[in-house]
Amino acid sequence: MTYETHPLQPFLPPSGRILFLGSFPPPKARWSMDFFYPNFQNDFWRVMGLLHFSDAQHFVLADEKRFDRERIVCFCQERGLAFFDTAMRVCRLKDNASDDYLEIVEPTDVGALLCQMPHCHDVVTTGGKASEQLRQQLPMPMPRIGEYAEGEAFGRTLRWWRMPSTSRAYPMRLEKKAGFYARLFPNLMICDASPSDA
Repeated sequence: MTYETHPLQPFLPPSGRILFLGSFPPPKARWSMDFFYPNFQNDFWRVMGLLHFSDAQHFVLADEKRFDRERIVCFCQERGLAFFDTAMRVCRLKDNASDDYLEIVEPTDVGALLCQMPHCHDVVTTGGKASEQLRQQLPMPMPRIGEYAEGEAFGRTLRWWRMPSTSRAYPMRLEKKAGFYARLFPNLMICDASPSDA
């Protein structure tokens, strides 16, 4: 068993309006960049590329099998996307990236993150473990995947969105996952991503 403290600082741009919360980063040996969703086998940045640029490879550095951190950071600052995780400290029961083998020792104080984000009214959990953890801090029922619960929390009206994991271990096509995430960006003109697709 290995105890780990979160290796990244919260990414909270001043204009942040959507806060994405995963569970905890994978072991550093699996990282392709020093930023959130760093595992090259995780499709979060492919989903964002598909939705915002009609190109799942938009944030991928060609022939390097890694994501383009600089492009991602600029994109997130421009769009007001903030990131952290629901765990500050964990016990990793096995040396892999699976949430099934993460025991949360110290949860993140989500209210403290939101205090730094006055324009944020949407919090998104990107998987089961993150959703279970956030539920303990919010006075609202857990939403169904792809939907949100709304209520007063942390001194503001908040929408808690529950999205499917972008890990490839979660059995759903990339395009279908993108269809769910598209609901966070209602002003986008999206033709290729629909959660109703098989």
